Amino acid sequence: MSASVIAQPKPLLVTVEGGRTYFWCACGRSATQPFCDGSHRGTGITPRQFVAPRTEEVLLCGCKRSCDAPFCDGAHTNLAGGSPLDDPHSAANRGIAVVTEQDGPRRWLDGGCYVVSPSLAPMSTRERLRYGHLVTPALGARYQTQTLLEVRTGASPVLATGEGDMILFVVAGGGQAIVSGRAFAVKPLDGVYVRCGEALQLLATGEEALRVFALASPAGELEWPAVMPENFDARFPERVVSVDSEQRTAMGPRYFQLLVDKRIGSRTITQFIGHIPRSKAAPHRHLYEEALIVLSGEGYIWTEERKARVQAGEVIFLPRKQLHSLEATAAEGMFVVGVICPGDNPSIAYY
Repeated sequence: MSASVIAQPKPLLVTVEGGRTYFWCACGRSATQPFCDGSHRGTGITPRQFVAPRTEEVLLCGCKRSCDAPFCDGAHTNLAGGSPLDDPHSAANRGIAVVTEQDGPRRWLDGGCYVVSPSLAPMSTRERLRYGHLVTPALGARYQTQTLLEVRTGASPVLATGEGDMILFVVAGGGQAIVSGRAFAVKPLDGVYVRCGEALQLLATGEEALRVFALASPAGELEWPAVMPENFDARFPERVVSVDSEQRTAMGPRYFQLLVDKRIGSRTITQFIGHIPRSKAAPHRHLYEEALIVLSGEGYIWTEERKARVQAGEVIFLPRKQLHSLEATAAEGMFVVGVICPGDNPSIAYY
């Protein structure tokens, strides 16, 4: 039996028609990638048959190493050429303008991409809670609303997001996240999951303010229930995920760890924390919408004709299919926490 060969170290973007049957090339020899043309005959390898459930764009595996075949699972990122880099000092890149103009807390790039500085964002106050909206549908988001929450010494009011699931990322302070009556201890770098229909209350127990980024999907407004509902969904008891170096996934020279994802019940949102060494990724796109919080380090976010400097504490919003590249310029690289929606694998990109 012959082994599969690598057709290309990246996925192929195709549009499939709902209800139609396809035969994905598993051997890598087809001249009509990613679909079979019969070249597998004599290899002992057979194509993968699948029926598209709906008409949509999908990324099919081109390296023939995916564990989720026929779909890409990011396996190509650890193959030669699978995590291409770009030279930020090339002749073409030297002509890219640096955006310095501020539109309130935001600097706008191409295609609706922007960098937002939470320190410049307007904040509202409700009892012990200060909150400010960073990413919203009014600013171009289709799948998410991201809000900064801050509580000092005590409990916030009860809040909810209606029809949306909500995930949190703790950036400072400590205390508890109370989810529909169930209390969970939280600390910096923890991810927290709140299911649709549940409510949240934050309790700050230290001298430092409990500072949390909250993202809801589908996008929606904050709601303020008068009392905490007792409707915790016990089918999904695990709600806090901490950083664990043993759970890292390599992605070429970069790595990431999944935090809140489908393993604990999240249906449309995936949260991850990752490290980018000093480098610039090749420009690429995703089929999901993404928001990145820079935790440490500095660098640039690049789009087609613009780039903007980014540093710790800032948030980058990337619309679905927006061409972009993140560059880390500090010697120690850059740590980011990201959320993608809808999606479940932050290593899947196309070029």
